[in-house]
Amino acid sequence: MSATALGMIIFAYLCGSISSAILVCRIAGLPDPRQHGSGNPGATNVLRIGGKTAAATVLVFDVLKGMLPVWGAYALGVTPLYLGITAIAACLGHIYPVFFRFRGGKGVATAFGAIAPVGWDLTGVMTVTWLLTVLLSGYSSLGAIVSALIAPFYVWWFKPQFTFPVAMLSCLILMRHHDNIQRLWRGQESKIWKRRSKEETPPNDDAD
Repeated sequence: MSATALGMIIFAYLCGSISSAILVCRIAGLPDPRQHGSGNPGATNVLRIGGKTAAATVLVFDVLKGMLPVWGAYALGVTPLYLGITAIAACLGHIYPVFFRFRGGKGVATAFGAIAPVGWDLTGVMTVTWLLTVLLSGYSSLGAIVSALIAPFYVWWFKPQFTFPVAMLSCLILMRHHDNIQRLWRGQESKIWKRRSKEETPPNDDAD
């Protein structure tokens, strides 16, 4: 491994460790997403406790912190294998942020951002896959799971040299969604547009 690749992997992890959800909620004077709603510091939970503007801000920053390190590594000539590890490092930073006691989200938006530099054609089909799954099923988590499952096949079609790194990234996302998969199987997962009463504490069923 070259010094450049190692440096970008560390940089990606540190970028991923900047929890957008926690910081946006602090700046906006909103409750800590780790202690309210589902307890998951991601855009879906911020939408629940803070509204659309705060959630959109979190989503954009979560995507960028996966996208920018991978784009930087690509520009510096890092090989596909280490590009994949850089992407995984960004997601691991989001999931286990060193700046926030290693308690983070599920990494979907960051993973999407990390895959985006592979190509806009791939980004487009991934976006359509997620949207169609969510619109047809109503489950945000199912959109993430289906997208993770099919991403390596899309990459193999568009740029096969990145198939293995993306497959590793997909495995990480699926591992983080094992609880969601069990709830979907049992029919206990909540739909994205289902309203909950203020007194009700939702399970950690967020996709991000």
